[in-house]
Amino acid sequence: MEVQGKIKVIGETQTFGSNGFRKREVVVTTAEQYPQSIMVEFVQDKTDLLNNFGVGQDVKISINLRGREWTNPQGEVKYFNSIQGWRIESLTPEAGAPDMPPMPPAEAFEPASDVKTEENDDLPF
Repeated sequence: MEVQGKIKVIGETQTFGSNGFRKREVVVTTAEQYPQSIMVEFVQDKTDLLNNFGVGQDVKISINLRGREWTNPQGEVKYFNSIQGWRIESLTPEAGAPDMPPMPPAEAFEPASDVKTEENDDLPF
């Protein structure tokens, strides 16, 4: 599944418990008739994926829906859902490298005229 939209908030990496569980949240606002602010969490090594993104950037996030059941001390069963991201891609076309000139169109090049053509028939089949 995927969520597309503009990054509204990128949270800091949070660490929980003695085993060092890490979580980082990002909020994406969808571009629909009724825009939605969707919070997606990235966990463990996936938290680093958000380092290269910023607020206002258009992105596509690949997600998994997670759910779990929990019984509170009074014996009531509760259900929780979360949206977990595992990949994030920019939808904004990236500018070329700043120190690299743009590639001229193919028409700007002359065709090669001194190409040697040899027949090599050394294939084993």
